[in-house]
Amino acid sequence: MAGRRDIGAGTGRSRRPVRPAAVACSLLLAGLTSTMAQEPVAPPPSGIVPAPPPLGLEDPDNPLVPPAGSPQGTTDPARSQVGTGDVPVQISDDVSDLPAPVRRMRELIMDAARSGDPERLRPLIGSGPDTTRLSLAEIEGDPIDYFKSISGDVEGHEMLAILLEVFEAGYARFDAGTENELYVWPYFFAKSLDALTPEERVELFKLVTAGDYEDMVGFGAYIFFRAGITPEGRWLFFVAGD
Repeated sequence: MAGRRDIGAGTGRSRRPVRPAAVACSLLLAGLTSTMAQEPVAPPPSGIVPAPPPLGLEDPDNPLVPPAGSPQGTTDPARSQVGTGDVPVQISDDVSDLPAPVRRMRELIMDAARSGDPERLRPLIGSGPDTTRLSLAEIEGDPIDYFKSISGDVEGHEMLAILLEVFEAGYARFDAGTENELYVWPYFFAKSLDALTPEERVELFKLVTAGDYEDMVGFGAYIFFRAGITPEGRWLFFVAGD
């Protein structure tokens, strides 16, 4: 078999000649590359304005700074277990000491719970931005439907019983005399579980099981259902969880 021919060999075609111009360009590029490697090239001027230093919490232009006059350290009242200021939390079971609007709202809620009809809670829960908060997370749909959905029975009677038991317990008064003043049931919400007396533990077991109690001790706080009412008589929340 004849040997393989190189492309262009023996075909009568000559290889493309190398042009002098191409050689000159190659030498020029090689020279530029060598020069760039030996001499540092200054960067082109930048039109980017340096970023300003980060805003501090003392800077009024910082959007994370609380508005003037807002209490420092204010937290979600449905989650908080201590007062937001230096005013100590007051614990009581004397309903007669409650402001009249608070006492009235408590009675209306308890009457609705005793009726066995969750619909009786609807006017007390309200609507719009003042709707009573029934969950630490946002809920969608009708609040009464949600209230019944978290009950152990379809009618919502278990939740009505829990609501009644919560308001039958003693209460805690948070931040007395301030704009953040709030009345929360039960008072266990404001106490360390380790500090409960034997009598108080018996009261707590009217609301929770021994298993629930052990879970809360492990968590470090009371996280069962609690309810809050403002001094003006607005039912602020009825929630459970951490």
